[in-house]
Amino acid sequence: MITDTFGRVHDYLRISLTDNCNLRCFYCMPEEKYAFAPAAKLMQVDEIETIAKLFVEHGVKKIRLTGGEPLVRKDAPKILKSLGKLDIELAITTNGIRVDEMLNELLEANIKAINISLDTLQPEKFLKITRRDLFHRVRNNINLLLKHNIRVKINVVVMKGLNDDEILDFIALTKHNNIEVRFIEFMPFSGNQWTSNQVFTLHEILVKVSSKYDVIPVEPEPNDTSSRYIIDGHIGSFAVISTMSQPFCDTCNRMRLTADGKLKNCLFSRDETDLLGALRNGQDILPLIEQTMKAKAKALGGQFSGVFENIDASKLENRSMITIGG
Repeated sequence: MITDTFGRVHDYLRISLTDNCNLRCFYCMPEEKYAFAPAAKLMQVDEIETIAKLFVEHGVKKIRLTGGEPLVRKDAPKILKSLGKLDIELAITTNGIRVDEMLNELLEANIKAINISLDTLQPEKFLKITRRDLFHRVRNNINLLLKHNIRVKINVVVMKGLNDDEILDFIALTKHNNIEVRFIEFMPFSGNQWTSNQVFTLHEILVKVSSKYDVIPVEPEPNDTSSRYIIDGHIGSFAVISTMSQPFCDTCNRMRLTADGKLKNCLFSRDETDLLGALRNGQDILPLIEQTMKAKAKALGGQFSGVFENIDASKLENRSMITIGG
């Protein structure tokens, strides 16, 4: 098992396949003319498989593929086929645009649950946020997944003054659909122009939902990163990831591998460990993994704590979200 000095067991690995994306969401990849990492610097299919197998041998039970947009990689089908053979729960987070093209590969990899990133239910606002006119394709692909009995979670980054007025619209989706809507507090990363007054908190979200519905809390599962709720009479449910107002670091079991093979022990960690470079040099990377996780801070990468309103985002040392992996 991979543990840290606080006794947390890490059995969940998130692997970013690419920093490339077919959208340009301003909070994730602010620059339209973004310089993507060259293919040679990214982990190749056999390297991803080798590293993933090592993690599985040391206790990893779940792997989630992220990006960028993981399904834009030309060799994504090979990666899905390779990792689908491992004795793990394999999941993926996607913007949903290529789901219809890749549906057979997703089903063959035995993926039972897919997270779709979607911050608005309004086509015009979707274009404003993503800079691409692809809203209806995403919505159609969500319906396609539901028809194939794949569990769908919709990730909604809530930003005050931008889409907080749509919270009840998202809740309405859960009435007749087996969807979990996950509201995510806006987090600071390099280049995303984060300010504390844009954060719409867990408390504010619950006040908004409770203005129309009776909200019932759900008992948390081990290592939950969200507070989950149900509404009587709704097939689906909703949750809130309250990283800024009520962090969940005490039970964190996550490790993150960037597309260029760097291991981060926390989403907000300053430091990274180059597993890919070491692997290509013939080194045993297990000691590097163990050392990296032993160095994990108690909370939030050791970069901030306490009241999020006091955070100076300009002083945080981290990558942009798209280069870390969702």
